[in-house]
Amino acid sequence: MEEIIQSQRTFFNSNGTKSIAFRLRQLQKLEDIIRKNEKLLTDAIYKDFKKSPFETHISELAHVYTDIKQAKRKLKKWAKKKRVKTNLANQPGRSYVIPEPLGVSLIIGAWNYPYLLTLAPMVPAIAAGCTIILKPSELASNTSSALLKMLNTAFPSEYINVIEGGIPETTSLLEQKFDKIFFTGSVPVGKIVYQAAAKNLTPVTLELGGKSPAFIAADCNQKIAAKRLIWGKFLNAGQTCIAPDYLLVDEKIVDEFKILLKQELKKAHYSIENENYIQIINDHHFKRLSALIDKDKVIAGGQTDASKRWIAPTLMHRINFEDVIMQDEIFGPILPILLYQNLDDAITEVKARPKPLACYVFSESKAIKHKIISELSFGGGTINDVLLHIANPNFGYGGVGESGIGSYHGENGFRAFSHYKSIIDRPTLFELPLKYYPRTAGKIKLLKLILGW
Repeated sequence: MEEIIQSQRTFFNSNGTKSIAFRLRQLQKLEDIIRKNEKLLTDAIYKDFKKSPFETHISELAHVYTDIKQAKRKLKKWAKKKRVKTNLANQPGRSYVIPEPLGVSLIIGAWNYPYLLTLAPMVPAIAAGCTIILKPSELASNTSSALLKMLNTAFPSEYINVIEGGIPETTSLLEQKFDKIFFTGSVPVGKIVYQAAAKNLTPVTLELGGKSPAFIAADCNQKIAAKRLIWGKFLNAGQTCIAPDYLLVDEKIVDEFKILLKQELKKAHYSIENENYIQIINDHHFKRLSALIDKDKVIAGGQTDASKRWIAPTLMHRINFEDVIMQDEIFGPILPILLYQNLDDAITEVKARPKPLACYVFSESKAIKHKIISELSFGGGTINDVLLHIANPNFGYGGVGESGIGSYHGENGFRAFSHYKSIIDRPTLFELPLKYYPRTAGKIKLLKLILGW
């Protein structure tokens, strides 16, 4: 590891990554090798999750292609020296800001979307001009091996290198000095990464998680809300960091809304055979999720099969914030339904807990939408739908508080892997004596007059 990291530092210090032409070539190369290896990638992820090629493309690879396309189109603009206004105290002179790559970066990917959440951060790292050590999640072992085979064959190790392994290897990597660390994963591990980065004052981007609420107001389009919620919650068998973790439903419509949810769940025909559902990642998470299912509160689903790591899409009602299922992020195919009588009380309950990564509001009322969006702090969200804010590359995606630090996608990603140098360029034709010895009352009087002190 030390040799690879040192070779990357040597290559970066040679300025080999800094030209825009080089970065554009690498972005195109990344796109080309992903397209060339799509079968390798889809076969590997099927072994890990039983995830179909269709689901893999729409939920993982398509987003990476979109990010690459945008980066190629806008890189010259992002990397361009930007003029800023020069204040009177620095006249005559020109002021500008220059983006520069941070250097050797470590990207630690997540298992739940092992391609999207590993390759997507690579795009801005390449665009910014960094070198990359890539650590895929060991939980999705087949996809990790596929990424190693694809990337280490295509790129020299002094530029991009995939390192596989588990906790010992990750711990060893975090002991090294990097110029940037990008981590996607759980809050507890995120804290470990943050502590390790602090020893070297390394800047971090942490994409974490949390219990993301969905507010269902009485005036919403219930049929559309039910349809979109069922889709968003059970995509990837609920193993999505921005999935609606629980519903807060106005009690005036809850009985009707539960019926609609069950109807939509039935219409979806979720199964691995129908290529719209996947396995739970491993036995540990299967047991953890199975223990959260309270049979007395299940109104749909609830079936499990340990031999296949399969849990049916499950709806649970009569849940309150004290229940076990409400203590941590679910990260699986179980959707609790909570009631509220008063919206202010519901908002207060959410505020009393760690800031969520996402928030969803289903309502036709501008006042209700504004109230929830403005009063709650969260990473990002969607109104009258779920998940879709991550699919817009024109703004950043990230968390706040315990749900994360920093954001990426589009120019936000480029900024995450860049440092912006502030430069003033002054002419040498003449020099005013005001800042030099001797100090006189006349000089300070003149400075006050000129600068408005």
